Amino acid sequence: MAGDHLELEGTVTKARGNGSFLVQESAGKSLLICTLSGKIRKNTIRILEGDLVKISVSPYDLSRGIITYRIKKDV
Repeated sequence: MAGDHLELEGTVTKARGNGSFLVQESAGKSLLICTLSGKIRKNTIRILEGDLVKISVSPYDLSRGIITYRIKKDV
């Protein structure tokens, strides 16, 4: 069903090729392989290592996710 997903926060640890990233969950328990959502690709939002991001994860496969939002850092 639509809407059956988990919302998590994490930190990007490594930028892989082709819009794929390794993200460490904020609880520190797991490392996820994440891709960019369509809205982030469309607006060409840059995701770098060390960025804090929101992730949408399916309850069926907890090792993969979609980056839906880049959380802004206070400078």
